[in-house]
Amino acid sequence: MQTTAKLICSPAQSMAEIADESVDLIVTSPPYPMVAMWDEVFALQDDRIGEQLSCGNGRAAFALMHELLDAVWLECNRVLKPGGLACINIGDATRTLAGDFQLYSNHSRILSSFLDQGFAALPDILWRKQTNAPNKFMGSGMLPVGAYVTYEHEYVLVFRKGRRRTFTTAKEKAKRRESAFFWEERNVWFSDVWIDVKGTSQGLVDATTRERSAAFPFELAYRLICMFSVKEDVVLDPFAGTGTTLAAALTAGRNSVGVEIDETLGPVVQNLLCSTPAAANKYNRARLARHAEWVATRTAESGPLKYENRHYRFPVMTAQEQDLLLNEVTGIASEPNGMTLVARYSEEPNGCFAAHWPTAPLDSPQTLLPIGY
Repeated sequence: MQTTAKLICSPAQSMAEIADESVDLIVTSPPYPMVAMWDEVFALQDDRIGEQLSCGNGRAAFALMHELLDAVWLECNRVLKPGGLACINIGDATRTLAGDFQLYSNHSRILSSFLDQGFAALPDILWRKQTNAPNKFMGSGMLPVGAYVTYEHEYVLVFRKGRRRTFTTAKEKAKRRESAFFWEERNVWFSDVWIDVKGTSQGLVDATTRERSAAFPFELAYRLICMFSVKEDVVLDPFAGTGTTLAAALTAGRNSVGVEIDETLGPVVQNLLCSTPAAANKYNRARLARHAEWVATRTAESGPLKYENRHYRFPVMTAQEQDLLLNEVTGIASEPNGMTLVARYSEEPNGCFAAHWPTAPLDSPQTLLPIGY
């Protein structure tokens, strides 16, 4: 198996070279309107935004910023396949302009944009970005009525284009089964509130660049890709930033395309992807190890599980997990243009987890751990 990761650096945020209905999944986090760090990005594209901010007209600036995003969402509609999904990570903004503090609801504005295009809205996800900063509370401290609730969450909005995707051929069904997730992962991933997602791109991008691009967590992108696509699907990020979505897609065995307006981030994305294979394999092995630990605990508490994975020979909770396979990345190469990389994968399971697992009741759950763990 092999996948490609392609970056399009375009000052015009253009997706023109992406074919109609060629993308299976969109995972992205755009610049957040009315968050000060993104003012310049928006104002460089529309002079009126800077003017409205200067005179304290936040609502007008907010509307103009979202008009710029609307153009990208229209292109997303064009390139997304029928049945494809779009996951938009967005936070609302709070800001004081001309002495007036208020909330700017980015998530509801983007929701309206997608609904106006005919997308179906699916249940969204809240993920918490807790902060213990002593100055995080806003307003008049302990005195009513001028104190304000502190926002420590963001939204992942989920949209579907048309009716639900179907898998009809034997090959499609087999690939879907290989792309399964573990039962215990399902119980966490498909909750509407995520409190365990932390960090950014596993340390592969330096802190200064992460701060400038506001890179979202690798785990967030990886989960969404595993939840809403299958192996070798095409994942698009129209606001690629430092390449977190592309790295997560490579780790999950998906193709990816990223579009980025800031051309200086091109080398950053390329370096990230070239560094990804070792981190990807480590990440997926940790995922398998977590399952091994869960199996040991579950077996000790409730007895042996009913099913066995065909590749790893370890116990799984349901029949749908029997074909699950996490492909190891065996190599990565850059095409001549430097903006497209090709990753190759092993078709065999990791040997450390492919040992025979006993099925009889065990005295110690530790005996369920694979050889070499």
